[in-house]
Amino acid sequence: MTTVSFVSATSVDDALAAIAAGARPVAGGTDLVVGARQGKAPLPERIVAIDRIGDLAGISELDGALRLGALATHAEIAAHPLVRGRFTALADASAIVGSHATRAHGTLGGNLMNASPAMEAGGPLMCFDATVLLQSSRGSRRLAVSDLCSGPGTTVAHEDELLVAVDVPAPGDGTGSAYVRLQHRRQMEIAVVGATAAVTLAEGAVSSARVAITALAPTVRRVPAAEDALVGTDGGADAAAAAAAAAAAASAPISDVRASDRYRRAMAEVITRRAIAAAVARARGGDAPIPASDGGAP
Repeated sequence: MTTVSFVSATSVDDALAAIAAGARPVAGGTDLVVGARQGKAPLPERIVAIDRIGDLAGISELDGALRLGALATHAEIAAHPLVRGRFTALADASAIVGSHATRAHGTLGGNLMNASPAMEAGGPLMCFDATVLLQSSRGSRRLAVSDLCSGPGTTVAHEDELLVAVDVPAPGDGTGSAYVRLQHRRQMEIAVVGATAAVTLAEGAVSSARVAITALAPTVRRVPAAEDALVGTDGGADAAAAAAAAAAAASAPISDVRASDRYRRAMAEVITRRAIAAAVARARGGDAPIPASDGGAP
């Protein structure tokens, strides 16, 4: 039996020292426990718990922009008034992560650093041009969320770096966003296909668009061709269909126990079209329920 060394840090400096010595940081531990139980990955020999570090917790606002602490839970994010009001796609995504227990304990930092191609928060954060703050004993650096993941389960963060916060700039006036996931049940689901859309309307036309696909490539990724198909249009059915076709063409899905690659590619077009329609409706002032995936069910 492998012996695991466990320490609990109460400051960022304590955590960084433990990480530099080879410990793996753990907050909610939801992915770590599931992976170990299913035999996907053994428990690391050294663990440092970061859940007691107050500087990593909380959600704050400054001039409409968001700072999300690494320890912000999915439940906290989904319930936050500013997220629900102006960063709606992120509320959509956070509201459907795992189960109630997962959302209560799972953290945004852990979700991002786990680097799953099916992570719910990745697409919304990319479409909002969010950045992460990585810190080590050597200093800190910022990185776009779109540049963080390098493959399934891997990031470009150095081994001694800790994700401490996520910064999300304020969206422009007239912006609406949505995250929609193909799901067969409301609890304990992992995205089979997901899509995020964020559009800004000016004088009835789409002046800016962001589209990202989830569980359709080795990493969550934006689709510039889909975005180009929306800009300058009214965001209606024809434009949404063209953008959705571009998203499907950009996908490179795999076949696994949950779905075949052909099914995922076909559903990519459907789900992206739904995300765009919801985002445009919200940009026009519509009060679409949260989460968008299941008509507002908790």
